[in-house]
Amino acid sequence: MRYLKVLLLACLLTTGMVASAQEDLSAYSSQTFIRKGDTLRYRLLLPLHYDAHKKYPLIVFLHGAGERGSDNNAQLLHGGTMFLRDSIREHYPAIVVFPQLPLNQTWAPMEFVSDSAGKFQRVDFPLKVTPSPATTLVNSLLDSLLASGKVDTKRVYLGGLSLGGMGTFYLITKRPKLFAAAFPICGAGNVEAAGNFAKKVPVWIFHGGDDKVVPVEASRAYDAKLKALGAEEKYTEYPGVGHNSWDNVFVEPGLMTWLFEHQKK
Repeated sequence: MRYLKVLLLACLLTTGMVASAQEDLSAYSSQTFIRKGDTLRYRLLLPLHYDAHKKYPLIVFLHGAGERGSDNNAQLLHGGTMFLRDSIREHYPAIVVFPQLPLNQTWAPMEFVSDSAGKFQRVDFPLKVTPSPATTLVNSLLDSLLASGKVDTKRVYLGGLSLGGMGTFYLITKRPKLFAAAFPICGAGNVEAAGNFAKKVPVWIFHGGDDKVVPVEASRAYDAKLKALGAEEKYTEYPGVGHNSWDNVFVEPGLMTWLFEHQKK
């Protein structure tokens, strides 16, 4: 498909970004998760009125390519302040996790296909290959949190933008029994495998209509496929908006209400 040719740009964006000093993100504690010599850095936000005797929904958010690194801070640039809003923390108490992807890794396995002359043709999203060390660690971290007794295992939610949107599609495709709902933003993935999660994980897909990095056809393809499969899904496209459609999503009325309406049976 034509749009897959452009995904190469999304994977080569390595410009590091950090959150503005004016934004107080200190409520997110800095954490590390280590397994078999690999380390995952992540930030953790507990509910506003946290009660250690209660179980809470879990929201995992996957950042984009530009926030990769090892500072355990850049991943909060987009979305970190959203979950700090009083209106959200009061009405939608949840444990929020922002893992950080190291440089040169991706949330979803990707294969870059070239023709016989070496000219780049497309990006594929294979499902039967080993994921990146960071994605493997995210899965292990999820399992650890679920086993802690602090998480409502019926209410685990996933979201992500750009490279993280691809990771969102990948994880719900691979672990459809885990997630209660997901919201991929300007992502892409293995559309032909959408049947893996189509009637198990409700999704609300977002994309900018003028996205030049991950073209909107990627999300339109998922929208069409999921509709054909009779899935529970929503699709919101922002006309004239470029790659930073996450800015629209973070003020999207009803997103948190929609998310929290879903839980596993």
